[in-house]
Amino acid sequence: MLYLFFFFFFFFFSPGLSSKGISVVLKKMPAACDSVLEDIEDIVSAQDPKPHDRQFVRKNVFPKVRKRSSQQNTQTDDDPPSDSIIPGVQKIWIRTWGCSHNNSDGEYMAGQLAAYGYKITDNSAEADLWLLNSCTVKNPAEDHFRNSIKKAQEGNKKVVLAGCVPQAQPRQDYLKGLSIIGVQQIDRVVEVVEETIKGHSVRLLGQKKDNGKRLGGARLDLPKIRKNPLIEIISINTGCLNACTYCKTKHARGDLASYPIEELVDRAKQSFQEGVCEIWLTSEDTGAYGRDIGTDLPTLLWKLVEVIPEGAMLRLGMTNPPYILEHLEEMAKILNHPRVYAFLHIPVQSASDSVLMDMKREYCVADFKRVVDFLKEKVPGITIATDIICGFPGETDEDFQETMKLVEQYRFPSLFINQFYPRPGTPAAKMHQVPAAVKKQRTKDLSQLFHSYNPYDHKQKGKLLHLCLTRRKRVVHELWRTEVGERQRVLVTEESFDSNYYVAHNPFYEQVLVPKDPVLMGKMVEVNIYEAGKHFMKGQPVSDARVYTASITRPLAKGEVSGLTEEFRHAPRNGTNWKGHPSAEIPVKTSFSPWMPLQLPWQQEGSGLKILSVSLALLAVLVMLYYRGMKTEL
Repeated sequence: MLYLFFFFFFFFFSPGLSSKGISVVLKKMPAACDSVLEDIEDIVSAQDPKPHDRQFVRKNVFPKVRKRSSQQNTQTDDDPPSDSIIPGVQKIWIRTWGCSHNNSDGEYMAGQLAAYGYKITDNSAEADLWLLNSCTVKNPAEDHFRNSIKKAQEGNKKVVLAGCVPQAQPRQDYLKGLSIIGVQQIDRVVEVVEETIKGHSVRLLGQKKDNGKRLGGARLDLPKIRKNPLIEIISINTGCLNACTYCKTKHARGDLASYPIEELVDRAKQSFQEGVCEIWLTSEDTGAYGRDIGTDLPTLLWKLVEVIPEGAMLRLGMTNPPYILEHLEEMAKILNHPRVYAFLHIPVQSASDSVLMDMKREYCVADFKRVVDFLKEKVPGITIATDIICGFPGETDEDFQETMKLVEQYRFPSLFINQFYPRPGTPAAKMHQVPAAVKKQRTKDLSQLFHSYNPYDHKQKGKLLHLCLTRRKRVVHELWRTEVGERQRVLVTEESFDSNYYVAHNPFYEQVLVPKDPVLMGKMVEVNIYEAGKHFMKGQPVSDARVYTASITRPLAKGEVSGLTEEFRHAPRNGTNWKGHPSAEIPVKTSFSPWMPLQLPWQQEGSGLKILSVSLALLAVLVMLYYRGMKTEL
């Protein structure tokens, strides 16, 4: 722009280019320009067709009628142009499958959309757009995801896909032409939804990095709508250090990337200030936390314990055996803390070392037993939950019997039994498969073993109350009655599925059903246990016991947005929301333009100086023209 300014300056003020100089230039033009037409019609030569000739030719021209598709016309009438659609006023239905990490991502996406103005609805039929947050662990979960996409398309709903399935395999046929947001890009969900509503296809699958180092994911202080206003799910890291041969989640979440301790503590503080009374720590492997940033899980837990108010509780997520072995002493101390549930989820997957080797689990059965035995000794009453895969490729009957013996020995109160499903792209999918009938039978046998014992036997005294008959065989339903007067302190956080009770958890994270009294919700109370079943106990609140109110303030209402700071309240609503986020620098690929978001020249960085330069140059030209005009008149 400065070059333009100097050009005009030189042009007007150079002594060789006066008004006389300009006239000389004009005189040197070709002679053909010197002839002057007296009438415009003189341009027409004698050889040109006359008007009546044109009219005669026009009579012999017959226009061809072009038929237009009625279906196309209907489509055009029904779908207004994208620039006539006002984003931020539509209704959105969100469906999430899978783990706590996925649920946390879904809550964050709902919060950002609500903060922007979209209405989050529980009614899928009335929604304008479906946001489907998927899980890739097992085939049935992906089947449900695929069926939901088909149902949305049949109902003419706009669709945005999220979660591990599209992140791991974005080129699958049934995902073609659909908008996708990656697991690390959930802070840009508003942009993706907005463009999808306009009719565009947007795909955001990049990874966040800082100086080449992979980050944990989206910011933790984003707006969120908690499914349960009393429970905050915090992802402490994403990805893992393992390379299990059956795992598809690794393809989606990648290698380990941990959040800094300060950010996690700040998120916990914010949650308690919003009325939360229970925190869940989650990730693909909580035990591996911090190994990429020079810290570890016990260090994080001790920092979090310092900010947990009286009456609130902390629950740890899943950890694999290899990464908990070196911290057993510290973990036992933390799990004995009165504000930490004496609960730990440690997947074993199989009790056969040969199967574990084929799985590349990086531990043996003896390592698992060492962890469980140590914690049971040092943390009396601890609840150990575990996972088992039935029918992994190469698993023999002897291998499976070893697993049955392990379950019978430890009588796990919480056991997640999974039939093996080969996931596309994993090494296990290429191994020699166990017949489907065998996998099904082993899953059934293990399930029967699990249902044959009562995990609360060591806490109960009573007798068998009733038997019932089924069509095939006699099944014993155990219902035990405890001694009157046994007391437990429980934290009430949710409602039971049948809506007849409130659900609470005791210090060992065992489920206790209490009367549906609104006064109890969000409170820690003492109850007398009077009944127990396979997966629950029932308790009656003690009248003279103290009630602890964990919340620092009133809990948010259901559906209310958490973390709606001033930054998000005043964020620009122009499709490039949350400009302060590092992820906003990542281009968005769309079907209508190579890159998104689109920007006009004056919206680009550093454009202020360019605009000023152009303005000054034009102003200088106008002033000089005016000056020379005045000089000519004089």
